[in-house]
Amino acid sequence: MLLIPAIDLKDGQCVRLKQGDMNDSTTFGEDPAAMARRWVDAGAERLHLVDLNGAFAGKPVNEAAIKSILAEVGDEIPVQLGGGIRDLDTIERYLDDGLSYVIIGTAAVKNPGFLKDACTAFGGHIIVGLDAKDGKVATDGWSKLSGHEVIDLAKKFEDYGVEAVIYTDIGRDGMLTGINIEATVKLAQALTIPVIASGGLSGMRDIEALVEVEDEGIEGVICGRAIYTGALDFAEALKRVEQLSERV
Repeated sequence: MLLIPAIDLKDGQCVRLKQGDMNDSTTFGEDPAAMARRWVDAGAERLHLVDLNGAFAGKPVNEAAIKSILAEVGDEIPVQLGGGIRDLDTIERYLDDGLSYVIIGTAAVKNPGFLKDACTAFGGHIIVGLDAKDGKVATDGWSKLSGHEVIDLAKKFEDYGVEAVIYTDIGRDGMLTGINIEATVKLAQALTIPVIASGGLSGMRDIEALVEVEDEGIEGVICGRAIYTGALDFAEALKRVEQLSERV
């Protein structure tokens, strides 16, 4: 089970939002590269970056901050990024900069042909991000609910060749109310590619619950607000995962 620290970038700083609201953000650091180093030194085996401004603008915005993170830790662990990725040129540029995985969210839902082209051109590097509420997929920084069912879309994208699906319950994200384990497992069972859980991680209990269902196809979990507020000690959580894995 991968525990993947999230670094959300807004105006070049590391922040966390509540339920995707850009007006409800908390700044946790002004040096993205130092933040990345902190989590790698704590034992992270992958990092999750989000260009928040990019997600709303529909184009990359925090490129300087992203490059600083890749320069700092990109040679040590895989780094994945989502937010504002809408064309193949942007994907190619990010991969050339040292990014391991590009996450396509809104663009995958609105323009499935783009996702298909991305998987064809950059096989092995494309992850799809599906943000949902009550089983329906949301787009545009969570501001719009589509009529698409999560599982139906995920199966379609699996056929395109995506590496994994990041599933976020947007009703819980940033709220520390607990991962939606049931919905995450249901999605993982419907797919053969891995699912990464996201949204609402509240503490060690969530980690333990996810490890129990890891065999259903859940590869990891995005760790956001909980590791910044201290609700979850990241290093201790890694140790706990190791303990639980040894029992299996």
